[in-house]
Amino acid sequence: MSAIDTLPPLREVLAAHDLLADKRFGQHFLLDLNLTRKIARLAAPLDDAVVIEVGPGPGGLTRALLAEGAARVVAVERDPRFMPLLEDVRAASDGRLSLVQADALKVDEAALIAQHGAGLRPLIVANLPYNVATPLLIHWLTGPFRPAAMVLMFQKEVADRIAAPPGSDAYGRLSVVAQATSVARIAMTLPARAFTPPPKVDSAVVHLLPRTDAPTGALLAALERVTGAAFGQRRKMLRSSLKPLGGAGLCEGADVNPDARAEVIDIAGFLRLAARLVTAA
Repeated sequence: MSAIDTLPPLREVLAAHDLLADKRFGQHFLLDLNLTRKIARLAAPLDDAVVIEVGPGPGGLTRALLAEGAARVVAVERDPRFMPLLEDVRAASDGRLSLVQADALKVDEAALIAQHGAGLRPLIVANLPYNVATPLLIHWLTGPFRPAAMVLMFQKEVADRIAAPPGSDAYGRLSVVAQATSVARIAMTLPARAFTPPPKVDSAVVHLLPRTDAPTGALLAALERVTGAAFGQRRKMLRSSLKPLGGAGLCEGADVNPDARAEVIDIAGFLRLAARLVTAA
C-alpha cells in the first residue's frame, strides 16, 4: 500500500477543514475515489507522463492520478482554501506532486512542464470548474501549448457539443474547432448525484487526442473566424452569415453550398472555407 492510499477519506478531510464548494469558482467535488481512478485510467499510460490538473479542489483526482502511477502531477488551484489539503497529498506523493496556486487561464503550461516534468509526456487531466471549462478547452485546442492528450470533465451539455456530429442540434463552433484539432469522444458519463454538492446537470468525461493534420497558424485563425461568423447566425444561410468574409463567393470557392446553414457543414467543409479565406486575404 502506497502512502497515497493511507490518506483519510475526502469527506473527513473536508469536514475537518470545514470546507464547502464555492459557487463563484464553479466547484463540484468528486469524492468517490473509485470514480476518480477510472478517470485517471482513461489517460493511461501515466508512468511516462507529467499531468497538469486544473482545479484539484480537495485532491480526489490528484490522489487517483498518483495512485495510478503518474510520473509527475502539477496541480493548478486558484482557491487558496485547498492548499493545506493538497499539501497533505504532496507530502504523501514521494515527490511526484507539485502545487501551483494560480488562475489556470493565466498560467504558462509549457513553462510548468519545463519546470516540473521536462522530458515527460505532457497530459492535461481535470475535473474542470464549470465556469471556465469552455474557455480553457479553446485555449488548449488553439494555443501554443499542445498536450499529448487531454481527459477532461464537463457539464454533459458541453461534452455533447464537443463531440457532436454535423446536423445535430448540439453541433456548433465548439464541435468544429475541437474535432478539427483533435479526435474527441465522450468516454464516461456521471450523474449529478456523484458530486458534492450535486450540480443541476449530469457531467461527462471527454477524451481528446491531437490530430497530426490539425490546422495551425493562419489556417486555424481563419477557422475560428469562419465558425464564429457561421454559427453566430446559425439559422441564416452561409451566403448571409459569411457575408463579411466573402459570402457566396467564399463558399463557392471552397466548394460549399452557400444556401446551406452552418449546422450541416462538416469539418472538412469548414476547413475548406478557412483555407479559402486564407488564400483570399
